[in-house]
Amino acid sequence: MEALRLKLDAYINKYLELWDFYGVIQVTKKGELLFENAYGYANIEFGIKNDIHSRFSIASMAKQFTAFAIMLLYDKKMLDIDKSAQLYLPADMKLDESITVHHLLSHTSGLYNFYNFDDDFFAGYNRMDYSRDDFFSRYINKKPTKPPGTEYDYNNSNYNLLAWIIENVSGEKYEEYIRNNIFLPLDMLNSDVDDGCKILANRSGKYVKDFNAHIQCPYYNEKFSIGAGAIISNCDDLYKWYTCLRDRKILSQHAYSRFFNENKNNYCYGLEHHHVYGTDRYSHGGDHLGISTYMQDYFDEDVCIIILSNNEAINQYRLGNAISDILHQVETEVPTKYEEFPVNESKLKEYCGTYLKDKIQVEFINGKLYFTRFSGNLHIEIYPVGEGRFARRYSDQIHPYSIVENENGNLTFFGYVKDNSVKGR
Repeated sequence: MEALRLKLDAYINKYLELWDFYGVIQVTKKGELLFENAYGYANIEFGIKNDIHSRFSIASMAKQFTAFAIMLLYDKKMLDIDKSAQLYLPADMKLDESITVHHLLSHTSGLYNFYNFDDDFFAGYNRMDYSRDDFFSRYINKKPTKPPGTEYDYNNSNYNLLAWIIENVSGEKYEEYIRNNIFLPLDMLNSDVDDGCKILANRSGKYVKDFNAHIQCPYYNEKFSIGAGAIISNCDDLYKWYTCLRDRKILSQHAYSRFFNENKNNYCYGLEHHHVYGTDRYSHGGDHLGISTYMQDYFDEDVCIIILSNNEAINQYRLGNAISDILHQVETEVPTKYEEFPVNESKLKEYCGTYLKDKIQVEFINGKLYFTRFSGNLHIEIYPVGEGRFARRYSDQIHPYSIVENENGNLTFFGYVKDNSVKGR
């Protein structure tokens, strides 16, 4: 174990020399801590640093709790996951009858996915006052884009709907049901559902980089994340959750079999499954403004890896997989940053312009290139790492951005064509 500790310590320290990480990392094997440390600030304004007990927003890692709550109702015979979700939704929510609860759990519903740049939900509508009925009618109540059950498409609206099913079937608010049936029975007293309003003690704030400085992340109304996110927790509680899944507590064995069963694209219910290193890994990450989280569970080996961050400096998947490699005696590459590719100023300026109004713009400011978002209110520095390839200056990216010409010779970014009628800076 000591050799593993030394290898983990050396790799993680080397990796974090490259990135200004705020958060915590915990690695446990057979109940023994192999690595545990906290970094950066929970609150920059008051100079409060993160500690191992800090509570973090976990973003999409919350989906496994929503899925588990559905399986509790399934165990109690209060719903049938193989029947139409319409049967369990409020009467005023009309969904295509061919979409089952299983389709929602496995991201195979075929529902329209509103998490894209074209729609005004992200950084637009989700900053508004929350109305469940308006949210449903405007963004979710659309004809499926694919036949249910045919394709995997990761879509938060599936888990929004599951949260509303939990409320309608149980008669309790989503947060009450999760607290009373999962958090309290497991003694997860540091975990809660975040509605964006309540005071959450010891909770780390969320930060992003604007130019070269940390700022508070742009506002969004957490109520829109119901079921798909909006949970805070810490390492202590998430390890208790790991033991619940490892030891198959609370649910019946039959329900666990469905919960862990792999569907399309390695997705179970709120967890991904992969067979690696000759064993089974269950995992899920979370990505949102100011949030980077990842958890890996190896139940047969009794290994739990938790990474929680309140800024966007690291790539939690790269780091988590490297930690797994070390634990499984697989050689890992030395952490590096992309080398800067020499490009002259006039060429850099050619990439500048508006690719999608108020949402995707590239600007040249004081000799540097920026990907600007939120109507120009957030400036993400990018630098060339190859021909038409750019990496974030302050965040670890596995796949750099591409700004390339299409078949008509027009520059494209995220698939959007540069508007040549608007001059970039």
